[in-house]
Amino acid sequence: MVTSRDVARLAGVSQMTVSRVLQGSTKVAADTRDRVLAAMRESGYQPNAAARTMRTRRTATIGVVVADITNPFYPQLLEAVGRALGEAGQRMVLWNAPDSGGTSALEALDEGTVDGLLFTTATETSPGLADAVERGQPIALLHRRLEGLACDQVTTDNVAGGRAVADYLVGTGHSRIGFLAGPDLPATARHRERGFRDRLAELGHPLADPLVARGGFSHDVARSATRDLLSRQDPPTAVFCANDLTALGAVDGAVSLGKRVPADVWVVGYDDIAMTSWDSYDLTTVRQPIADMSRAAVRLLLARIDDRDRPARVEEFPCELVVRGSTAGTPQPSAVYT
Repeated sequence: MVTSRDVARLAGVSQMTVSRVLQGSTKVAADTRDRVLAAMRESGYQPNAAARTMRTRRTATIGVVVADITNPFYPQLLEAVGRALGEAGQRMVLWNAPDSGGTSALEALDEGTVDGLLFTTATETSPGLADAVERGQPIALLHRRLEGLACDQVTTDNVAGGRAVADYLVGTGHSRIGFLAGPDLPATARHRERGFRDRLAELGHPLADPLVARGGFSHDVARSATRDLLSRQDPPTAVFCANDLTALGAVDGAVSLGKRVPADVWVVGYDDIAMTSWDSYDLTTVRQPIADMSRAAVRLLLARIDDRDRPARVEEFPCELVVRGSTAGTPQPSAVYT
């Protein structure tokens, strides 16, 4: 039977280093961890999870909480998170919590079933989240940022993303611009709208209330709202959507009325999910660096598990406007926005 001592000898490290890699410790250099993981694969080493848990009081398992697994953005995000956790020697347990609360996930954390939690869809009303953070539980937020919550958080500059879309649409000649907003609760939706609204006003083209439709992040809601906007006497020439799922609904709504995208109306989304590059949609959107964000969130969470007293950190990544066929213009000279 292959032991951790065999792995240490093969990797050229101490047995303690192998133990730290198994624990997901952030105190091991990346190249050393890679050597140890490669030695485990080469030797066929299988750690005894039960024995390790008793010895270290850790499970090497991270809980990940999402609110709507049917939104194509989240499977894409989860793939990146799973890859980052795997690289760190951790396993992933998923909670799909429609209310964004993750109450059962927080209970699992209190019970020691998981070592830490990664929330991807937290809101200010998420039950129990603030209390768990105040008690020092290892929790990190990925994708959405909550002001005033003293935990590690990783996001993109959604305000800058909204401003980038406003610059692009006005810069390519649009003045009657529609907006399909998401629900008020998620911070991402609010920040994108704020950046978009503020920049349009600065450019002398304030967002007209009759051209704003508000609802959930839903294809069907967006399709219906777009049909309504484009059926008006003076419809918008371009529509910005708070996320890509909404934008796909907007494209389908326009097509259902016999409108051509982009000849009759431009459509812009946000997130750059895989479907946006499909020929049928070819959607202009704002890209978030999901892989980099996921690695950063995992790194911060594992560091928090190692040291619960460390100061909370917020990492904000730049976003990128990706121009495709759903609009007919060219991007601004600098396509990366921070």
